[in-house]
Amino acid sequence: MDAPSEKKFSTRKGLVLEGGAMRGLFSAGVMDVLMAHDFRFDAIAGVSAGAAFGCNYKSGQIGRVLRYNKRFCRDKRFCSWSSLLKTGDLFGADFCYRELPDHLDPFDRRAFESNPADFWIVCTDVHTGKARYQLCNQADEDCFKWMRASASMPFVSRTVAVGGGEYLDGALADSIPLAFLRSQGCGKNVVILTQPRGYVKRKQKGMAFFAWALRKYPQLVQSLERRHERYNAALRLVDELEKKNEIFVFRPENPLPLGRLCHDPELLQAAYDIGRNQALRRLPELTVFFKSS
Repeated sequence: MDAPSEKKFSTRKGLVLEGGAMRGLFSAGVMDVLMAHDFRFDAIAGVSAGAAFGCNYKSGQIGRVLRYNKRFCRDKRFCSWSSLLKTGDLFGADFCYRELPDHLDPFDRRAFESNPADFWIVCTDVHTGKARYQLCNQADEDCFKWMRASASMPFVSRTVAVGGGEYLDGALADSIPLAFLRSQGCGKNVVILTQPRGYVKRKQKGMAFFAWALRKYPQLVQSLERRHERYNAALRLVDELEKKNEIFVFRPENPLPLGRLCHDPELLQAAYDIGRNQALRRLPELTVFFKSS
């Protein structure tokens, strides 16, 4: 669905999860602490890795994100140029969204579906360039297709056909879906970012090449040209609401020691530990925020 008009805010609690591929291990560290201390949300909105990792919050699987990423980060079926050449996807679709959750590190579908929190996945419609906000409360085949679509980066992923449309990385249209959760009536939101304070997204370089490579999707090209504007506007909203104590924000204090791609288990652990340690340190603040009206 498209973002609806803003509703009257309530004390509904929301969790907003930015993407960033392997930088999402920071988010996983934060989420594991919140799960361990029984912080519950009425709605969760995840983008890209925020969706692929955030589903484990709804299923209550502490440690799963770190475990399977460390175990398979050097597996060519998981993420490799070999996978891209063989399948058209840098992150192997069949391996990541079927073999891994079904057999290698099982995803708890029953727990996911029994958790009353709404789980929203953000994707980008390649024909309109706009965000699609998909509610996924059933851990069925389409749910995993929406997750895959949300995390499918242009040029290193095929478009994903689901729900009657074609989709790619949700971050192209809405990297930080805070405004969307507020439109769903969530008046108390926790936001987990994967870039430090002061980060500013720059205009995409090489737009002439992107325009040629994505010529089948002119609206997507236009959206990509203005992505930095939307992202920076979302950061301004985060800063504004954080100053008013209307949201609680976790973000790295410094740039994380890894990029979007990482095949080093120690660096994945390091990013996770940074998130975990920050969450543990700030638990008293978060408890006060949750209790405040």
